[in-house]
Amino acid sequence: MLRTYFEKELEKLKIDMTRMGALVEEAMGQMLIALKNQDIQIAERIISGDDEVDFMEKKIEKQCLVLLARQQPLAVDLRAISAALKIITELERIGDHAADIAEITMKMAGVKYMKPLVDIPIMIGLTVVMVNRAIDAYVRQDVELALNVCASDREVNELYLKVLLELINTMKRDSQTIDQAMNLVFIAKYLEKMGDHATNIAEWVIYNVTGVHNSGKKVFAQ
Repeated sequence: MLRTYFEKELEKLKIDMTRMGALVEEAMGQMLIALKNQDIQIAERIISGDDEVDFMEKKIEKQCLVLLARQQPLAVDLRAISAALKIITELERIGDHAADIAEITMKMAGVKYMKPLVDIPIMIGLTVVMVNRAIDAYVRQDVELALNVCASDREVNELYLKVLLELINTMKRDSQTIDQAMNLVFIAKYLEKMGDHATNIAEWVIYNVTGVHNSGKKVFAQ
């Protein structure tokens, strides 16, 4: 009976984590629209919506702590709960970065971009896919998909370096572009961090399934 209750509570936990992930994915998709269209209203909605992501993190954290305190989890359960606590932290940070980019978008609104945005929207697309797959990997407990997410981070990092170099060269050629170029540098950096957080989620999925973290050490061995 107790075991059945525990499994049901773990399933509720997974549902709430999926909901939190969906909120983050939605914010990222809206972030792209706001940036490309310099849409202040959408940017404001992303910023206000971050409160719901924060609320979900606190709710799930409380669920995890209650399960640990009131139940007698097995080693595999301890993995699931500890991985959940780590994953929601990563999701919350991704949500924060989406809000950060929305704030920068608002600062740049009304001023024409120095040139059409190309690589930054591609970075956004890649990070959205990474987050989507990382969450999907968690729901399905799919190690192969999680490994795919980890491998994708290299492409995001390469694009970040490309964008950074181009913007530095632009600022050197024309000092009047410095303010906008620096804002775009910050956006690219936030996107690079989002890729890192998605990778971290994938690594915790792998740990949840295998009991081995990226350090190669087993935790909560059965």
